[in-house]
Amino acid sequence: MRTWFVALIGVMLVSGCATQDKDMKTLTIRWQRLLDEKGQTCERCGLTGKEVQKALAALRKSMRPVGIRVVLEQEALSPEACVKDISQSNRIWIAERPLEEWLGAETGKSPCASCCAQLGDAVECRTIAVGGKTYEAIPAELIIRAGLRAGTQLLEAPARDACCPSSGPTQPKDSGCCPRSAQCQDRCAPTKE
Repeated sequence: MRTWFVALIGVMLVSGCATQDKDMKTLTIRWQRLLDEKGQTCERCGLTGKEVQKALAALRKSMRPVGIRVVLEQEALSPEACVKDISQSNRIWIAERPLEEWLGAETGKSPCASCCAQLGDAVECRTIAVGGKTYEAIPAELIIRAGLRAGTQLLEAPARDACCPSSGPTQPKDSGCCPRSAQCQDRCAPTKE
């Protein structure tokens, strides 16, 4: 984790410390979990929820000075949705990429007695394995590590309006820049008249 934190600090020094809200970029963390009609979740998701809050506080504190606002979106999955695909519960997305992708981790499953009690079946819930260790509840450390990687990437990405025209002979293919910049030539395509 220290390597990514040092990299983030380095990017912070190079890019300056924009802290005005209008200038801030947004890093979104989305957490999906089982939530029943009484607002209850399973033990595994409950523990992950506490870790998400710890990670959110740490990421907000470290990223605000570099111009990144960190927001949390919580998505409730009904018991019916979990019965259909339990692998979607206790899943975290950072900057629209799964947590495991940021970490080079593997997903798996293990029996979850708490979900069995709520869903009424033998249930094997999502796990994540990274660095030779498997986690049922996702620890704050992993969320922070992935968040720092995503934040570093967000800071390194060129601002779209810094080199892209809002109209004209070229338009961005995706989130890149106009072909006037050598580093962005492959990201734009001529518009069709």
